[in-house]
Amino acid sequence: MISLYRLFFFRPKLIRFVVGNQFLSEMKRFNILAAFLMLYMTGYGQNTQKGIENSNGNDKGHLLFGSEIVATGAISDRDMYAKYQAMSVMDSSQTKFSATVTDVCQAKGCWMKLKLKDDSETMVRFKDYGFFVPKDIAGKEVVVSGIAFVQKMSVADQKHFAKDGGKSEAEIEKITVPKITYGFEAVGVLLKD
Repeated sequence: MISLYRLFFFRPKLIRFVVGNQFLSEMKRFNILAAFLMLYMTGYGQNTQKGIENSNGNDKGHLLFGSEIVATGAISDRDMYAKYQAMSVMDSSQTKFSATVTDVCQAKGCWMKLKLKDDSETMVRFKDYGFFVPKDIAGKEVVVSGIAFVQKMSVADQKHFAKDGGKSEAEIEKITVPKITYGFEAVGVLLKD
């Protein structure tokens, strides 16, 4: 009688246990596959720097980030400053210009500032965060291609960028009012030697 009892009452539990373990085993395989795919896509999505050579040889040895661009036809930083001066808030212009890097995001290279005329500079971000630049390029010359615009930057955004740029807490606390800034969304950056 006890054997029949065990047969009818413990067997369904045993079957559920075995099926449950198979399910967990399948989920484990799926999770490993998903983790592998995420790592692969993360590595695939990172834009690696490339040395390029234009057919006319002008850009030989320069490092390229983002979409392919060439230095030919880029306006100077002074001409870009004049272009910004002619724009008002919410205006934009498709352009390509050359300038010197003054600051780079020290967290991961997700933005940089370029010197214009005198003490003016433009904040360059990269389209859809599709690529980053090296964190040690301050003082080097670059050519950027994309959309220039004028905007009003909030206090919170100014503080965020100051923190990313490695500014001290005292410097960050001095930021108290929004300001008109020159912005640029780059689709490509050419780092000159």
